[in-house]
This record gives sequence, structure tokens and C-alpha cells, in this order.
Amino acid sequence: MPGDEKQQKRALRAELRERRQLLTEAQREAAGIGIAEQLDALISAHDARSVSCFLSTRTEPDTRRFVHEAVARGIRVLLPITRADGLLDWAVADGTDEVAEGMYGLPEPTGEVLGPIAVNDVDLMIIPAAAIDRTGTRLGWGRGYFDKTIGSMLKCPPVYAVIYDSEVLDALPREVHDQPVNGIVTPTQTIAISPARN
Repeated sequence: MPGDEKQQKRALRAELRERRQLLTEAQREAAGIGIAEQLDALISAHDARSVSCFLSTRTEPDTRRFVHEAVARGIRVLLPITRADGLLDWAVADGTDEVAEGMYGLPEPTGEVLGPIAVNDVDLMIIPAAAIDRTGTRLGWGRGYFDKTIGSMLKCPPVYAVIYDSEVLDALPREVHDQPVNGIVTPTQTIAISPARN
């Protein structure tokens, strides 16, 4: 039935959000260390010199440690800035802790704003998710920013989503606009997937 996927996604997001709220500070800290190690190995494996990433919220697996370390190593890291029209602008991470509160209360960089096409030059995209299934279907948080970005790119680089280990699922509901990912990064593992693009 049309709309079933939307309802399933809404219920699943609520459950995943609640699970993330229950994590202890020690669990979050350990996850952040694991994510930084996995992402560092991933950019080395892809020989990436330029990547897009995101500034994690308190409930997301911590990506900020990775961003700091990557910038310190000379990797160009683009961070997203949400726009009212559903597109993403980008700014180059400068290695500072300075962030602004963007739309929806999301942490965003404060540097010079680059337009949506800036992301076309990255070697690797690292994006947020609520869950991923083993075919590469990504459950986001429902606003569609990353699906639009990935879907509009002429030559999309490999896309990896960052989640907790418990959020790797066997199957997820998928709608036509949902863009699959090439891999999953958790605090303990990186899983490569060969997704079917829409």
C-alpha cells in the first residue's frame, strides 16, 4: 500500500532515536574513538585527499574527532550547511571547534560558504543515517538533503554512512527517492556494499 513505507520509516526513526538517547557517555566516547579509526582507515584505503563529512550531534556517532584528525593530516574536509530549499551548501573544515546552529538545530561550520556543487570534487562522501540495511538502503532522518545531493551528482564518489553497530539491519523500507550507499561505517567495522542506484 502506498504510504506504508513512510509510516514504517517514521516508526523506525522514533525507535532508533530513543535507543540513541539511552547510550551512556562512556559508550558515546568509545564509539567516537572507533568511528575515527574506521574513517581514517577508509580514507587511506580510498587514497582520498578530499572528503565530505558532517558534524555529529550529541546522539550521533561522533565524527568530530575524525574531522579534526583529517584536517591536521592535510585532508580537505567539506561540511554541510542546510538550506531552506532542501539543498546543501558546504564549507571547508578549518580544524577549530567553532560551530553555528543551523536549521533544525544541527551543528554547522562557520567558514566561507561554498555552493551545492562544491561537493562534486570530493573523493569520498561520509554521511549521517539512522540505519542502513545490508543492500545499502539508507534510512535518513526524513528531510531528504543527502538523497537530493547524491541523486543530483553527475559522478558520485563512494558514499559511506556512519551509524552504531546495532543500526545495521537486514532490511529497510525503501522509496523511489532513497539513494543507496556504498558502505557502512560503525565503531567496530566498515562494510562495503555494491548498491543498485535508482
